[in-house]
Amino acid sequence: MKLTSTASRKLAALSLDEIKEAQQEASRQFEEFKARGLSLNMARGKPCVEQLDLALGVLEALHARSEFANSNGDDCRNYGVWNGLPEMRAIFGELLGIPDDLIILGNNSSLQMMFDCISQGYTHGYSGCEPWCRQGDVKFLCPAPGYDRHFAVTEYFGIQMIPVPMLKTGPDMDLIERLVQDETVKGCWCVPKYSNPTGVTFSDETVRRFARLKPAAKDFRIMWDNAYCVHDLTDEPDQLLNIYEECLKHGTEDQVLIFASTSKISFPGAGVAALAASKRNIDDLKLRTTVQTIGSDKLNQLRHVLFLHDADGVRSLMKGHRRILEPKFHIVLDALEQELGGLGIARWSHPHGGYFVNLDVMNGCARQVVALCKEAGVVLTDAGATFPYGADPNDSNIRIAPSFPPEEELREAMELLCIAVRLAATEKLLYERAE
Repeated sequence: MKLTSTASRKLAALSLDEIKEAQQEASRQFEEFKARGLSLNMARGKPCVEQLDLALGVLEALHARSEFANSNGDDCRNYGVWNGLPEMRAIFGELLGIPDDLIILGNNSSLQMMFDCISQGYTHGYSGCEPWCRQGDVKFLCPAPGYDRHFAVTEYFGIQMIPVPMLKTGPDMDLIERLVQDETVKGCWCVPKYSNPTGVTFSDETVRRFARLKPAAKDFRIMWDNAYCVHDLTDEPDQLLNIYEECLKHGTEDQVLIFASTSKISFPGAGVAALAASKRNIDDLKLRTTVQTIGSDKLNQLRHVLFLHDADGVRSLMKGHRRILEPKFHIVLDALEQELGGLGIARWSHPHGGYFVNLDVMNGCARQVVALCKEAGVVLTDAGATFPYGADPNDSNIRIAPSFPPEEELREAMELLCIAVRLAATEKLLYERAE
């Protein structure tokens, strides 16, 4: 018995004998997959080889070049230019909609820049306030499901993390507005466009409410990780309201720190990261940055400028990424619909961009599904990783990362995943019927 979207009833509505038959069929299919000896890793949203090849021109941009000065005459081979090349800051400025003199460039990792900003608050403080480490217990708001590496940063510093449910419009702003009245709440993580992993883009009203926040803590910071600002997969991409412009309307521009990078535009291991912030924040961060380094990798910034030219060059390159990624997202969504649609045992996102499909299975089944897939040779992101402390209260959320595997391997992985979801669901239903 193969249950697909053509099934006339939800799985829970079947008779005991029918559920047993479905469980036996799913178990048989699972054993067949185990015998194939698969070895696939879908744990992270890594670009595939074909995507990386799109940016090979970055590596060739400095070949046989005898001139290494930027537009200001700075020799990019030497020390200096603490905030990065003006040409590269101009590219990020246009993409983010922020004046380029309010942008600092880093090396390849925006996550490292986020870590440094949390460290700044923890050891030296913001807005003339005491460092967080001297204020006793401090807290951070964590929209969940969310990005596990964000949560790892605040956990590293021992900052208490408070989960905030993600809605179709972004984080639950009613809850956030209540929670920030506690002066021990020092910030909030955000992936505002094509959120990791839900694919949600914050609504205009959500962005406006973030900009209007009046937290009790003067040193409150919104960590606005706009990682997928140009990672569209449809002809009608989501539009994200410019939070910095909204903050300027309310005098709250010091509350937001905005991050982006070329990690999934050029090379994750050799891209360029950027941090945009208010003049006051830039001045604070300059003190730290200029102690850490005399300047980030300007040759890498220069070769990116020579390859990309400008923001339109970035947009053109992203069309190539879309041609590679869009069919993979269709493989994932088609498999979920064909194998699980109508059964009432799973629901999933239909993102317009980004890198993930968010899957929610029956409560209490996510860890089993992930374990079954691993047993049969497909590694997924750990169940619970999308929640602070790895604690999914419903044990239902699974992040699917379609980008890295070749299409044929992705089809196999999705077939196995759907079998594992059906197997876990039927076993749960049988257990509940036996009680």
